[in-house]
This record gives sequence, structure tokens and C-alpha cells, in this order.
Amino acid sequence: MAKLSLFARRRQRVRTAIKSRGSATPRLSVHRTGRHIYAQVIDDLAGKTLASASSNDKDIAGLGATKDAAADVGKRVAAAAKKAGVSKVVFDRGGFLFHGRVKALADAARDGGLEF
Repeated sequence: MAKLSLFARRRQRVRTAIKSRGSATPRLSVHRTGRHIYAQVIDDLAGKTLASASSNDKDIAGLGATKDAAADVGKRVAAAAKKAGVSKVVFDRGGFLFHGRVKALADAARDGGLEF
């Protein structure tokens, strides 16, 4: 078996913890790249994305890879989730540390009305 990178081990640990809590609630999945940040609210039971937002959207695109862009994405995904009838989610940070842009997105989503 090949040795996993630190990122892959963190990702596996986070995903296992989320699955052990049960998948009755949708999860807020975050993906971060060097240029953008993406967020989706996913219903794993139905296998569907209920709401999504990214810094790649046209009205946010000028902000680049900043905490401000991440906060804007958090507010937008929270608004889209509330519109879809979701108020409680499980936060899935993937293998990313809860710091910087990921934390800014999470805090903005909480301010937008999502509970996690």
C-alpha cells in the first residue's frame, strides 16, 4: 500500500468522522485552489448538490484568492442553501486546514444562517 500524503490522510480522517456521525444532514463541502474557493451543499442520501457558490462566479471574480472572496462565497452558499430549504449542515473541509480562507468561508456561512 502506498504511503498517503498529509493532505490525503487529513481528508480521509475528516471524511470518516463525517460518515460516522450519519449522513442524514447535508454537508457543506469546501474545495480550495490557489486562485479560487468553491463550496457546495450536498445531500449524500440523494446524491445531489442542493446549493453551490464559488469565487469563480462573475460578480466575485475580481476579488481573487482572498479572505474577502471566501467570505462572499460563504454568504452566497448560505443564502442558496436557505432558499433550497437547508438550515443545518455538516462542515466538510476536505483535507484543508480550518484556517485562513476556509475559516473565513465557514464564519460567513454561519453568519448567513447555516448551523454547523
